[in-house]
Order: sequence, then structure tokens, then C-alpha cells
Amino acid sequence: MRQAVAKYDMIKKGDLIAVGVSGGKDSLTLLTALAEMRRFADFSYDIIALTVDNGTVSEVDLNTISKFSASLNVKHEIIRTDIAKIVFDMRRESNPCSLCAHMRRGALIDRAVELQCTAAALGHHMDDVAETYIMNILLAGRAGCFFPVTVYPESGIRLIRPFIYVREHSISGFAKKSALPVLSKTCPVDGITEREHIKELLRSEDIRHRGVYDRIIGALERSGVDLWHE
Repeated sequence: MRQAVAKYDMIKKGDLIAVGVSGGKDSLTLLTALAEMRRFADFSYDIIALTVDNGTVSEVDLNTISKFSASLNVKHEIIRTDIAKIVFDMRRESNPCSLCAHMRRGALIDRAVELQCTAAALGHHMDDVAETYIMNILLAGRAGCFFPVTVYPESGIRLIRPFIYVREHSISGFAKKSALPVLSKTCPVDGITEREHIKELLRSEDIRHRGVYDRIIGALERSGVDLWHE
């Protein structure tokens, strides 16, 4: 994480970072890592945990996130939304992941701006990078991916992804070893999306040709795709 933060200048002195915390292993690990890094980083910053409730998260689970955040000396806030109702009941999206993610990210950024945060952090990891890149090539016909750092011009807030060099299995191992209070998934389409198909494809290729994920990251950076660079 520190390598990605340094390479892409993700965190600046005095930052207040809104960390998107869904309760999954990725976001809880990110929250833990950013909270702990405050103790020894050579620049000062602070964080706040924000959970976008899309309408499917139970109060018990939300309280679990709040208690865990407090144990890290991090304030936690819940953003109430009707995203699930809009995506599944009103829009009845056949491929809901993109719209849901877009709306959740928008809700997170809007609240971060209201709180006068200078950055917002998401838990996308190296596997997410590779999957998104391959999905864009195969399904959208474009070579691209989300960015390590995105600056919103209206507010100047930076959206950062500190885990872009971290493999998913490393996050899973850390979450288990540290006994993080990972919540059960509540999405009705979890495990049956196009992303899941691409995930399995890359996993099988990585078994045959070790280093697939690192090579995809390297290809993004060496070719200068979007805002990726060496």
C-alpha cells in the first residue's frame, strides 16, 4: 500500500480522507491499514469511515462497523440511500453492478465534500484492476481501467485506491488472521455477474502462467493507459 501511495502521490500532508467502508474484507482491511499508517507515516493525515447503506444493510451490521471503527480511533458515519430500490425495483437493471457502484461512489463523494474531506479512499485491489481492464477489452472494446487517483474538478477532492498493488488473497489472509468483523454479503446478484466470470478466467490463467496480475498492472503502467504511468 505504501508503494502505491508514494508512487501516485495519493496522500498529502494534512489530508482528511473519507474511507468507503462496506463491511467487506477489502474495505475493513483498507480502513485498518490507513488507520495504522497514521502512527508512522512521515506526513500527518486523518481519516473518517463512511458507509453507504444502499437499503439492504442491517442495523446489526452497521453497528458492527461502527464499533470496529471506534476500536481504531476512527469516527464512523452512515449514509442512508435507496440505491437498492432504484437499481433492482425501479430500474430493474439486468447488469446492476455498474449503476450500483456509480451511485454508491457518488453518495460517498457528496458526503465527503460536505465533511470538507480532501480525499476519499476505496478498497479496489490488484485483482479488481486486472478484472476491470480485461472486462473493458472483452465487453466494451476499449483498453482502460479505473484510475489510481481521480480528481473531481468541481470540489478538488481526490478519489484514491491505495490497494492497487495488493492481491486479493493477501487481503483475505490479513482479514482472517486479524479476525476482522467481515460482514456477510447481501447483494442479490453476488457471484453471478460478468465480473465473476472474468475473475474465474484470470484465476485459471494465473495458475497456468504465474504472474498474470502483475503483468497486467505492468502493461497498464508501461503503456500509459488512461492515468496509469510508470
